[in-house]
Amino acid sequence: SQAAKMKLKHNINPVLLQFINFIILVYSFITYIPWYILSGSREAIAKSKQVKAKPVNNKPGGAYRSVNSQHCLASVLYPGCDTLDKVFKYAKTKFKDKKLLGTREILKEEDEIQPSGKVFKKVILGKYTWLSYDDVYIKAVNFGNGLAVLGQQPKTNIAIFCETRAEWMITAQACFMCNYQLVTLYATLGGPAIVHGLNETEVTTIITSKELMQTKLKEIVSQVPRLRHIITVDGKPTTWSEFPKGVIVHTMASVQAMGAKADTGNKQQARPVPSDIAVIMYTSGSTGVPKGVMISHCNIIAGITGMAERIPNLGEKDIYIGYLPLAHVLELSAELVCLSHGCRIGYSSPQTLADQSSKIKKGSKGDVTTLRPTLMAAVPEIMDRIYKNVMNKVNEMTSFQRNLFILAYNYKMEQISKGYTTPLCDSLIFRKVRMLLGGKIRILLCGGAPLSAATQRFMNICFCCPVGQGYGLTESAGAGTITDVWDYTTGRVGAPLVCCEIKLVNWEEGGYYNTDKPYPRGEILIGGQNVTAGYYKNEGRTRKDFIVDENGQRWLHTGDIGEFQQDGCLKIIDRKKDLVKLQAGEYVSLGKVEAALKNLPLVDNICAYASSFHSYVIGFVVPNQKELAELARKKGFKGTWEEICNSPEMEKEVLKVLAEAAMAANLEKFEIPVKIRLSPDPWTPETGLVTDAFKLKRKELTAYYQADIDRMYGKNVK
Repeated sequence: SQAAKMKLKHNINPVLLQFINFIILVYSFITYIPWYILSGSREAIAKSKQVKAKPVNNKPGGAYRSVNSQHCLASVLYPGCDTLDKVFKYAKTKFKDKKLLGTREILKEEDEIQPSGKVFKKVILGKYTWLSYDDVYIKAVNFGNGLAVLGQQPKTNIAIFCETRAEWMITAQACFMCNYQLVTLYATLGGPAIVHGLNETEVTTIITSKELMQTKLKEIVSQVPRLRHIITVDGKPTTWSEFPKGVIVHTMASVQAMGAKADTGNKQQARPVPSDIAVIMYTSGSTGVPKGVMISHCNIIAGITGMAERIPNLGEKDIYIGYLPLAHVLELSAELVCLSHGCRIGYSSPQTLADQSSKIKKGSKGDVTTLRPTLMAAVPEIMDRIYKNVMNKVNEMTSFQRNLFILAYNYKMEQISKGYTTPLCDSLIFRKVRMLLGGKIRILLCGGAPLSAATQRFMNICFCCPVGQGYGLTESAGAGTITDVWDYTTGRVGAPLVCCEIKLVNWEEGGYYNTDKPYPRGEILIGGQNVTAGYYKNEGRTRKDFIVDENGQRWLHTGDIGEFQQDGCLKIIDRKKDLVKLQAGEYVSLGKVEAALKNLPLVDNICAYASSFHSYVIGFVVPNQKELAELARKKGFKGTWEEICNSPEMEKEVLKVLAEAAMAANLEKFEIPVKIRLSPDPWTPETGLVTDAFKLKRKELTAYYQADIDRMYGKNVK
């Protein structure tokens, strides 16, 4: 079974193991009846077995809907709140002086010199200071009015290029109130992509931070001729002399002060209607120049209505930690769900998230330890990193500790697969691991890319909480599917949300049909109020990816291939762009190859590559430094990190490990990489080789490794 494959290996004496298994059996027997009566898990087990979605008709390719929205798709969170400004006003009235947005104060900054001579900035942070719903509302009203004083008109574009922080959300709410169209750009986008977004949307005002202004905007501001105002959210920047004429720098506080004094007598006409564009979100897409997706007020509201329905007991007791880019639809949607339900949002960043994070001074507390959130969103890359770090620590334990951890891990995996809980293991064995994320997480939300079964199971076991795996695109306002909290199966993304419906259409080239047995398969189409208006100033691409059916329903062609299982849950099985036909005619799914090899301790990241002019697969691998150095030591290879990575001998050794894992994952012989290139440098969004959600940018990776591709395909492989 899949659970057996994911179990950890121990080295316990067989006789001792028999005795331990007997003790576990006795313990399970004694505790079963009180657990069954008291835990409420019976209901969860029953719910996990229920059908979660079904087709609206019996025709092949019929749309699947959640069982909770068979007759009518949900589109509004609260009655009458059909635009985002109304949603916030409703929340502000309901939750008034409750805490909403929290930020940690910086107590001390210092430079730490590394043995290599590099200088790392380290911070010591204080407690979270909070703004209430009322505070945020007043700041947003004043900021919106201040922008009007600077000449911003309703239904015109304004850009935000800023890290995830409270001021980002205040800016967004100000724009929603005044019907300004908010153009969002990732803080890690490269110069040309930023210039493209700013010029295509013809913005005259950009909201940013001092750091991004000095590092990113400074170099490109001369290439954005329409720019008139730069507003910094974190105080007065140090002026620079090479500023183009005609551009004025303001602070957010000064614009809010202007707005507080402004006469707003005739403000009423500026309010948005549901079909008005709220956000033009530039995707850092894994191909080509970024595209601006036009997301309306009703798109976002439908999306967050669907998402909120999948989070049970969401409310004022919840604390959410915000650290992913707010320019990403997953983070923006998650925060708007929290804001509309009375939850607190505490801000963080990947560099300050945990006690071990790169910017936190040793001995001081990271953000999760201080905030102790109950809800958290993560992209698989971050979960994979946590998984590898914990497993490396387990390998460093004494033999007794390691075997104890492994026994508890494997026992809990068995129990989870039956739908049972393990309170004793949770409090005795996994408490310490759980504290890595603050100790109070009740739901982990995961999206942005596929999550491996091993990592999902690890998070379930060690963090003692469900992982809500979701599937959605910027083009569907982030909404599509999310798994139910009591569904502990792996490798699936759940049933359609109550706001949308999903159908599968045949893709003949890949051999996927909605008449396939046992499960229908095909390209995933998402339909509903959450499906966006299309791409900004790109009608050709909009026509290609979006269709309207005979009932006026809007559908999005996702390019992903899925199958609907018996209970109505969706499984993503392929991607159109990832399918490559080899010279001999076999189809290789690059994503499938990567998923099989990505979780090896030796692999930090991997990109498979194939060409129709050749008969075999190759790959680029970012190896784990510690694991590869250890492998090199075992094989007697000496050298610097670069020399190890550039060594043909070490490439062969890593290939052997990959081939073993590929066979264990049941890959076909033609799917197994035959040659690889070891990359000494990691792939980060800053390098431009992965997106902000750490999805591979295949086009950029191919260009970057072109010389290696030529080398690997240049010689015939025996």
